[in-house]
Amino acid sequence: MEIKNAYLAELYERVAKRNAGEKEFLQAVGEVLESLSPVADRRQDLIDAGVFDRIVEPERFVQFRVAWVDDSGKVQVNRGFRVQFNSAIGPYKGGLRLHPSVCASVIKFLGFEQVFKNSLTGLPMGGGKGGSDFDPKGKSDGEIMRFCQSFMTELCRHIGADTDVPAGDIGVGGREIGYLFGQYKRIRNEFVGVLTGKGLTYGGSLARTQATGYGLCYFAKCMLEGAGKSFDGKTVVISGSGNVAIYACQKAQSFGAKVVAMSDSNGYVYDADGIKLDVVQQIKEVERGRISEYAKRVPGAVYTEGCKGIWTIPCDIALPCATQNEIDGESAAILVKNGCFAVAEGANMPSTPEAVECFKAACVLFGPAKAANAGGVATSGLEMSQNSLRLSWTFEEVDERLHGIMKNIYANAVAAAAEYGCAGDLVAGANIAGFLKVAEAMKAQGVC
Repeated sequence: MEIKNAYLAELYERVAKRNAGEKEFLQAVGEVLESLSPVADRRQDLIDAGVFDRIVEPERFVQFRVAWVDDSGKVQVNRGFRVQFNSAIGPYKGGLRLHPSVCASVIKFLGFEQVFKNSLTGLPMGGGKGGSDFDPKGKSDGEIMRFCQSFMTELCRHIGADTDVPAGDIGVGGREIGYLFGQYKRIRNEFVGVLTGKGLTYGGSLARTQATGYGLCYFAKCMLEGAGKSFDGKTVVISGSGNVAIYACQKAQSFGAKVVAMSDSNGYVYDADGIKLDVVQQIKEVERGRISEYAKRVPGAVYTEGCKGIWTIPCDIALPCATQNEIDGESAAILVKNGCFAVAEGANMPSTPEAVECFKAACVLFGPAKAANAGGVATSGLEMSQNSLRLSWTFEEVDERLHGIMKNIYANAVAAAAEYGCAGDLVAGANIAGFLKVAEAMKAQGVC
């Protein structure tokens, strides 16, 4: 990381001192400030208004105890979090993550990234994020319900349809959203669009489940076409096997690509003939099983323990859709050596700074997460609109809007990069385009 503007370099040092030990958050802040150096060079007015100083500090950070009772009658205690990072352009918006790795640093990094991602969609949404170190794996439906009810009993004090609208993330799917929404409705005695990712029978939106994966491929398609390439006939490796990965696989296959590998937190499967998506969906969406089952059911498929090795599989296009920092410098170098010419991030910050530098040095087409995986929150924003209007759009209407949003994100990132002297750099372009909209709103609203 090299922050060329002296003011932003000094700001980063202050952020690092104030948030010592929060490596994920500091990584995200450093990457954004590095991109914003040309903006700071031109916009002294934003420096004078304290916009840069304020945008790296969350407006509110809440941590709370979540006590619940397991099936054996034993009391369990987890930590709950919600960061309300920036509301300059709309109510806070961002998912809830249930995973043992959740901590203050992870939640703050995700919330910070969400500010720019939401801005890029063009919809009026601020940035927030939340979750808990609760692990839903291996828990019964009853245990997950009791945890979600306890979690929402505290969280409901801090959210609302015009204040903060959470959604799902890792570990939070339709089941969890249902339990959370039911508890919010019971406590607050109101039926409002306070959560997105809801079931279709109580205010959810068609295409929301598919949105992040579809949006990722729509963005990647724009990126490929900008370089005179396409998905057609290309080999693709996708990490993960949740919603994002499954529907990225579906859309990539519809574009003519052959997806040969997918993974979960235990390991990955390689199928040289192409992933059979119906088998993956049966295992992950119906049975809630492990990806290793795929190799038992599909002749010729090979399962390997551990996740890192998935990036040693030769491919033309890599779509990391699992978790943060899953592609390090070593894995990036292997991808490049094996002929990978495009990477689009479906997870949040799945590439380390060393990996990103490796891709840039090799002229690999690179779509950063805050642009490439914005389809999920974009469609959450469309769900909010439908809830406010008390109507539902068809799958085709939502998908068409999503496609348009992703094309605009790509175009705006390209234009911002060119305007600020870094043509072709989609990382810088996405950061600058997302930042400028929020910055102008913050400046207009005074010091707050």
